[in-house]
Amino acid sequence: MKRPVVGVIGNAHRIENRFAVQMVGERNLSAVAEVSGALPLMFAGRPEVTDIGALLDIVDGIVLTGARANVHPSRFNTEPSLKHEPYDISRDEVALKLSEACVARGIPLFGICRGLQEMNVAFGGSLHPEIREIPGRMNHRMPRLENGEIHPDPTVIFADRHEVKLTPGGAFATILGCDTIKVNSLHGQGILQPGARVVIEGIAEDGTIEAIRIADAPSFALGVQWHAEYDPQKNPINRKLFEAFGASLRGYSRTAA
Repeated sequence: MKRPVVGVIGNAHRIENRFAVQMVGERNLSAVAEVSGALPLMFAGRPEVTDIGALLDIVDGIVLTGARANVHPSRFNTEPSLKHEPYDISRDEVALKLSEACVARGIPLFGICRGLQEMNVAFGGSLHPEIREIPGRMNHRMPRLENGEIHPDPTVIFADRHEVKLTPGGAFATILGCDTIKVNSLHGQGILQPGARVVIEGIAEDGTIEAIRIADAPSFALGVQWHAEYDPQKNPINRKLFEAFGASLRGYSRTAA
């Protein structure tokens, strides 16, 4: 049986501060290959080289990964700030159009961290540049040492840090078989106002939006604020999400064929 193909978006990066490259974290690729059962295909987050229509003609699904760069505030009518850089304007251009196109064509779409934020903006929503600055919110950024450096242990960085309450009977609760989960947290931006078709299905203890779906999407169109790609091989919550994404890929493959 032919394996479905999943497009995984790239991020702008510079090697030695000289060589421009597009990169994708290997955990994203492994999650798609090992848990969703698909062939991951990296594509550039650059509109000059990525034809969205041509891309969607050859893939069975799309993953919008997390990334260090924030979505540019001009995308939701807010003034940019130096303290909220870096931005990846090229990726914004591709990801926002891609989100709409996937939903319109019924192609499975899975947004992770920045990907969730891109899906929200694509459907008219807005973001807050630093969720932790909102009164009553916790610090959702990755753990740091007392000297301010990022914690050196990935198991600490990606450890589950807070609960998320899911909408009973919603898509996530149905997939995961429960109404409360615990997740990791490594983000600064977060959803401020949800887009017109964005349905909130998961909320953290402090009110931060953690899980969304796109209303009336013909196929899988879900986004999570946490890094589900980190450990779906052993984490039952993240495994179920990537397995459900894989099932939707195979359903789309049969339909497209």
